[in-house]
Amino acid sequence: MKLFKVAAAIALCMILTITASAGNILKGSFIATIKDALTGNPIEGVSVYFSDVKVGGITNANGEIVINNIPEGKHLIEITHVGYNTISEYVDIIGETKKEYVLSHTVVESNTVIVTGTTGATQLKKVPFQVAVLNKEELLQNNATNIIDALAKKPGVSTLSTGPAISKPVIRGLGYNRVLTINDGVRQEGQQWGDEHGIEIDEASVNKVEILKGPASLIYGSDATAGVINIITNVPVANNTLKGNIFSGYQTNNRSTTNNISLAGNRNNLNWNVYTSVVSAEDYKNKYDGSVFNSKFSQKNFGGYVGYNGNWGYSHLLLSKFNLKAGLIEGDRDNDGYFIKPVAGGGEERATEADFKSRIPLVPYQNIQHFKIATDNSFKLGKQRLSINVGYQHNQRKEFGNVDDLNERELFFDLKTITYAAQLHLQEMKGWKTSIGINGMHQTNTNKGLEQLIPDYDLFDVGGYVYTRKTIKKITLSGGARYDTRNIHTSDLMNGLDVKGPAIKRSFANFSGSLGIAAQISHNLNVKLNIARGFRAPSIPELASNGAHEGTTRYEYGNSDLKSEVSTQIDAGFDFNTEHVSFDLSVFYNNFSNFILYRKLQNTGGTDSLINVDGQDLTAFQFEQTKASLTGIEATVDFHPHPLDWLHIENTFSFVTGRLKQSIEGNKFLPFIPAPRLITEFRGNIKKIRNHISNGYVKFEIDNTFKQHNIFKAYNTETATSGYTLLNAGLGADIVSKKGNTFFSVHLIATNITDVAYQNHLSRLKYAAENMSTGRTGVFNMGRNFTIKLNVPLNFSLNAGR
Repeated sequence: MKLFKVAAAIALCMILTITASAGNILKGSFIATIKDALTGNPIEGVSVYFSDVKVGGITNANGEIVINNIPEGKHLIEITHVGYNTISEYVDIIGETKKEYVLSHTVVESNTVIVTGTTGATQLKKVPFQVAVLNKEELLQNNATNIIDALAKKPGVSTLSTGPAISKPVIRGLGYNRVLTINDGVRQEGQQWGDEHGIEIDEASVNKVEILKGPASLIYGSDATAGVINIITNVPVANNTLKGNIFSGYQTNNRSTTNNISLAGNRNNLNWNVYTSVVSAEDYKNKYDGSVFNSKFSQKNFGGYVGYNGNWGYSHLLLSKFNLKAGLIEGDRDNDGYFIKPVAGGGEERATEADFKSRIPLVPYQNIQHFKIATDNSFKLGKQRLSINVGYQHNQRKEFGNVDDLNERELFFDLKTITYAAQLHLQEMKGWKTSIGINGMHQTNTNKGLEQLIPDYDLFDVGGYVYTRKTIKKITLSGGARYDTRNIHTSDLMNGLDVKGPAIKRSFANFSGSLGIAAQISHNLNVKLNIARGFRAPSIPELASNGAHEGTTRYEYGNSDLKSEVSTQIDAGFDFNTEHVSFDLSVFYNNFSNFILYRKLQNTGGTDSLINVDGQDLTAFQFEQTKASLTGIEATVDFHPHPLDWLHIENTFSFVTGRLKQSIEGNKFLPFIPAPRLITEFRGNIKKIRNHISNGYVKFEIDNTFKQHNIFKAYNTETATSGYTLLNAGLGADIVSKKGNTFFSVHLIATNITDVAYQNHLSRLKYAAENMSTGRTGVFNMGRNFTIKLNVPLNFSLNAGR
């Protein structure tokens, strides 16, 4: 009820304020001409976009663009075109505003506009923290089995995976509830606390991803102590246009197929988008395991939005529905090393070739359904702007593990979440751009399965903050403060009719904040420094879990006495860019008090404490807290040797180490920290190959992941991992008309060309059962894989109405 009162109050204030201010809102328009700096010729197809009001378009054959119905005021514009430098600057829209721009050819891009971690669209070089950006083009040119895997090539980003369908983001060594995922302005809420839970977002529908590395509690509250993954799906197309896209992809290793269709339109500023995807895969293969039984999955996704953009702002209604069925890989084999499966009536038998090639997961498997509806709004209030976002999500996760009753749901989490956020962007005063905001959520979980891993619970949190920024010549200062409260009330945790965990009622409150500076020392050199304090309230499983679930080898006990995690991070970096060299370096130190981790329990005999569940002995773990710190470095060097400006030689390096302030059983390292990684890519870009072939590229990549021996060895919690080197390659191009319009683009990608058998340090499959015939423990990652992608864009012009 508290949340509904807050939402109602916000809505009432919004309606009253808009009604009172509507008569004072003036129409603004933007007219621009964009030319080539070298030739003076107009450039067709240049993208012009105002991120904060979500309007934009592309230039015509004369290099001209007209964008109407822009709220008057100062807005950040982003002008982009392949092969040219990006222009981003603030434009003061007053009535009919006319501008002229010239774009220069460049091979280095360093002036991206972002929206993550701030209260409005901002130039990347003016934020004091580290943000990596992944655009649609990069997603097409690389291969991944899910959207989180696609992010893992960015420095500082890793994935914790449980097979090809389930991956969780890890930023600078931290994952689970320490990383917050945002999708089109809505905080994504599923069961991200578990190893075998993904984020319920389809890669094929994604347009852009922004990755903020470091505490982001100031803007987002609890659960953003490691960073934020901001996934942008719905982007309005230009006014009076209709755009479609047909995408199809195929991977040879697991015969994965992906098909996606999207259609977006904008008629007199009434804009909409609709998309649907179908993905399915057989069991994947590697050199040691052969076909990995029950690694198959099938996925369906549908979504879109409808909205209106006017001179007063915009209002969009978003909807998505995600459905994933994924096998749970247990890795059990017989004495001869063949994968086995349970059979009805008891007993086991070897998995057959038909089982490996089936696309329908077998027991045990999980079915995850995620429904989301949200409204995203921005209103001009005089010289101020009010942003409001309210969303409802229904996440259902079912585990099926009874081969004698395929409809029996051993676990069934039914999670309902309402999220809300409001920001008031105040009128700029003496160069200070200040926003005040409030956000939070109300969440309920109900168990509907036979077993309970976590109790039914009710959660409500709310937080308020102030954020401000000012640019003084070439120095930008930014920062703010925030206060949050979270109330949690659980029911008794039940085992049939018996209580195995008492009800819990806890409240958490904390301050967070940040202070940073970004300075443009010269035209080529930019320096950043940021200090941030973040916090995270303990999750429900950390407080109250008591049970086992498929996909892990653990029996987990919660700890109702846990306190909030508090982190303080110092982040420093610089980027140096010239015509032929770009170099980015960042270092960080993150200090935690009350860091939450789990470790194995021991019995009175000093050996592992085992809990027998359905005839299987599972090792018992319990959550506890200690002081800890993480230190790391990330670096990127991109070299374009003159006169071979088309050639890129790029190196990215990531390293993070986590340490306990006081050792546990002689162990000083935090568990599950990703191994150091160095990726070297040789890439050739050719803008025009022939009359009908353009934007071609060919690349070769050496992916070096080093050994990880700095592990938490106590109670055999974690094992060391050997290093490995993967060789990858790719090529692609656009097939175009005489006028340069793209008919379609094709991408050919090869990964793990030499078919290396390897285990990623953060793969949960490392801890699957031992293969008794070989002595190797666990299941290995995917082997050699070839991928083909075909992307067909469709563009139509609509006649403007009167």
